[in-house]
Amino acid sequence: MATDPVCGMYVDEKSSTLTTEMEGRKYYFCSANCKLQFERPEKEIRGLKIALTVSWPLTIIVAVLTYALHLGYGNYVMLLLASIVQFYAGHRFYAGILDAIKNKSANMDTLIAIGTSAAWAYSTVVTLFPPIFPAGGIYFDTSTIIISLILTGTYMQRLAESRASVAVSALIALQPKVAHRVEGDNVVDTAIEHVKEGDILLIKPGEKIPTDSVVLEGESSVDESMITGESMPLTKRAGDKVIGGTVNSASSLKVKATKVGEDTALAQIIKIVKDAASSKVPIQKLADKVSSYFVPIVVLVGILASMSWYFFGGVGVNTAILIFVSVLIIACPCALGIATPAALLVSSGRAAKAGILVKSGESLQKASKVTTLVLDKTGTLTKGKPEVTDIVAAAGYDKMGVLGFAAIAETNSEHVIGKAIVSKAQSMKIKSEFPKKFTYIQGSGVTVLTKSGKKITVGNRDLFDKAQLLGLEAKLQELESEGKTTLIIGEGEKVIGLIAIADALKEDSRKAIDSFKNAGYTVWLATGDNQKVANAVAKSLGIEHVISQVKPKDKLDKIADLQKEGNVVAMIGDGVNDAPALTKADVGIAIGAGTEVAIQAGGIILIRNSIYDAFVALQLGKRTMSKIRQNLFWAFGYNIVLIPIAAGALIPVFTISVYNLLPMLAALAMAFSSVTVVSNSLLLARFKVQ
Repeated sequence: MATDPVCGMYVDEKSSTLTTEMEGRKYYFCSANCKLQFERPEKEIRGLKIALTVSWPLTIIVAVLTYALHLGYGNYVMLLLASIVQFYAGHRFYAGILDAIKNKSANMDTLIAIGTSAAWAYSTVVTLFPPIFPAGGIYFDTSTIIISLILTGTYMQRLAESRASVAVSALIALQPKVAHRVEGDNVVDTAIEHVKEGDILLIKPGEKIPTDSVVLEGESSVDESMITGESMPLTKRAGDKVIGGTVNSASSLKVKATKVGEDTALAQIIKIVKDAASSKVPIQKLADKVSSYFVPIVVLVGILASMSWYFFGGVGVNTAILIFVSVLIIACPCALGIATPAALLVSSGRAAKAGILVKSGESLQKASKVTTLVLDKTGTLTKGKPEVTDIVAAAGYDKMGVLGFAAIAETNSEHVIGKAIVSKAQSMKIKSEFPKKFTYIQGSGVTVLTKSGKKITVGNRDLFDKAQLLGLEAKLQELESEGKTTLIIGEGEKVIGLIAIADALKEDSRKAIDSFKNAGYTVWLATGDNQKVANAVAKSLGIEHVISQVKPKDKLDKIADLQKEGNVVAMIGDGVNDAPALTKADVGIAIGAGTEVAIQAGGIILIRNSIYDAFVALQLGKRTMSKIRQNLFWAFGYNIVLIPIAAGALIPVFTISVYNLLPMLAALAMAFSSVTVVSNSLLLARFKVQ
C-alpha cells in the first residue's frame, strides 16, 4: 500500500481517488486536507488560521458558561456557539470522514468527527428535548475544546512543514539577478536568465559571481564559504574556476561563463534540497496508526453493546441509545488529542528559554533517536572568521613589536586576513600609523614604507629567501602543519617574526564534543576545508571520524551512507553548502547565526550560536518523547478501561440506573485524564541537562 506523504497513513492505491503527480512521481492521499497541504500548503494554512480565529473565542465562552456562570439560558447559548465550532471550524473532520469512506480506511479525522459529534448531538438533544434523556449532562465544552486543540496542533505542524519550500526560496535568492556582459568595448547589464554559455562577464569588487565561470583576466580573492565551506577566501587567477553565487572580494575579474541555468553548482544545490525533502520517509504517526483499528472497533463496540442490551438485556430504546452515545463520548480522544500537543508546547517553551527553536514535533521525535552526528566546521565548530592565533618573535624582537609592524602594513588592507591582524592589534591597544607608501603584491603579500622610512613586508614565502627564514623555519612548518595561514613579517631585510591566522574554535566546541561522545553519539566532521585544516581541528576536539574537501553533495551522500548502515543521523551546520545535508538528515540542526538557507532547512535552530545547545536539544528530544509515550499510554489506557464500562459492564452490578451517573462520571474521568496528561507534560518545564 502507498503512504500519504503528509500524515503517513496507509492508502490503498487501487481504491484511492485522491492522487497527484509531481516531478514524475505519483502521490496518494487519505484525505482532501492532506492533498491540499501537499499541493497548496499556503491555502490550507490560511484556512486553519481562520478556523482557529473562530473556534478559540467561542470555545472559551462555552467553557466559562459550563463551569462558571450557569445562566438559565446558558445551554441554548452554548448550543449555538458549539454548533458554529462543530460545523464551521470542524468541517474538515467531516470531509475527512467522507474521504475515509471513499478510501475504505479510518483516520484521525474519523475518530475526532464521530467523538465530537456524539458529544454535540447528545448535548443538543438534552438541551432541546430534556425528557428524552432525564439523566441530563451537557458536553459542548468537550466537543469545542477537542476541535480547537487539534486545529491548533495541525496549524503549528503545517507551519513547520513549509520549511523545505522556504529553504529553496532562500537558495534561489542567492542567485544574482543581473550580470555585466562584455560586448566588444562596451559593458551591458543583462538579466541573469539571458546569460549564455561562453559569454564574457565583468565582476566588480564586492559583487556576486553571476554563474559558474573560468577567470580570463585579473586576480582577486573570492569568498566561497557559502558554497564550499572553506573559511578563507581563495585567490583566483586566469584559468581558475569560480562558482556562481560566491562573492568577489578584492578586485575586478573578467570571466567566461561555463555553466548556466540548471547546470550551475548553486542550481544543483537547489535540486538536491528539493529531492532530499521529497524523498524523506514521512513519520508514521502513532495516533493515526492506532485509530485505523481503534475507530472501527469503538463504533462496533457501541453498536453491539446497544443492540445486545436492547434485544437481550431488556433495556428500552432510550437506554440503548444512551449506551451507544456513552461509548462514543468516552472514546472521544480528549486526552489522546492533547497528549502530544501538550508535551510539545511545554517542551518548545523550555527549548526557547535555552536558546533553541524547535520547528516541528517530528524533529523532536527524531532527535530522541539520533545515534550519529555529522558536524560542519566553519561557523559551527569555529567562529567563522579568521583570527590571530599565534605570534612568534625572532631573536631580539617581542610579540607586541611584531604585531605592531604587521598592523601598520595591513592598515589599508580590505582582505579578511589583514583585517584580522588590525583587529588583534586594536584589541591589544597597539596604535598603528598609516604608511607613507603601500604596495600590494598579488597573491604574495604587501610591502609598505613607514613615515620614518622603515620598510615592512608582510606575506608568504614568495617574498623572502631561505636565508632570511633561518631560525623560524621549524616553527613556520609547525604552524602550517596545523592548517593555519602563516604570514612572515619582515623589517628591512630581516625577518622579525611570524603571525598565524586561523578560523578559531568556539569556546564551547570542546565541551559539546565531549558531551556528545560521553552520551554515546558517534561524531563525524565533514568540511570543505583541506585535509590539513580538518585533521588539525578534529585532533584538537577529539573527533575521530573526518572527511575533508567535501562538496554539498558529498555531505549528503555521507549522511545517506550512514543512514543505510542503520544510523539515525543529525546534521549540524550553518552554511548554504549544508542545506542539502540538513534536509537529508533525520534531524537538521542549524546554527542561528548562519545563513537563512541553513536556518530554513534545519528542523532545530540554535538561536544562541552555541553548538553545545545541540546536545541540549537532543537530550530534550529524548525527554519529550518519553513524556509523550507516557501521555499516550494514559490516554489509551483510559479508553481501554472505560469503554467496557460505557458498554454496560457495570449493569449487572448496579442495574440500568448506572446510566443516571455515567455521563457525569465520564465527564469527570475525561477531565481527570486531561489534567493528568497536562500535569505530566508540565514537568518538562523543569528539564535540565544532567
